[in-house]
Amino acid sequence: MFDAPAELLLAVPEYKVPLPGGTTQSQNDVFALVRHADQTCATMIEGKVNEPFDKTVSEWLSIPKDGKLLRLRYICELLGLDPENPPLHLRYQLLHRSASALIEARRFKTDEAAMIVHSFSPTSMWFEDFARFANLLGASVEPDQSSTVKTKSGQRLRLGWATGNADFLAA
Repeated sequence: MFDAPAELLLAVPEYKVPLPGGTTQSQNDVFALVRHADQTCATMIEGKVNEPFDKTVSEWLSIPKDGKLLRLRYICELLGLDPENPPLHLRYQLLHRSASALIEARRFKTDEAAMIVHSFSPTSMWFEDFARFANLLGASVEPDQSSTVKTKSGQRLRLGWATGNADFLAA
């Protein structure tokens, strides 16, 4: 996923990142600080087997709650997307996990942020949703490689799909 050998500096499971517009935080499977060459990266890792990336933005918005529009606007602006025309067809989880990475990259003053999907699906289930999301941000992705985009704010965001070892699925 990184251009040089990576060194894990810190990993925190079930890491929560506050987002404006409500009381629910973005709960990431793993937050990791990673060093590669002379760069440090704030990384959010989303583990998957066969489950989807939760609801589409359209489905998420259909359940009225205070602050959802504020939250979506904030996430869109952070990712460099048009807040007046949010990507209703994309999976909301991909948006807020990537936003979490950018938020923590700012907080920890890292060189870049990353949102990595660690998929244990033997068929790469839901990769198409991830690829659509990456394409919207200007990235072209392939399994087991990463792609980096620069947000409008100047932050670098690395997106990647890591294929997990299927042996870990056997009990």
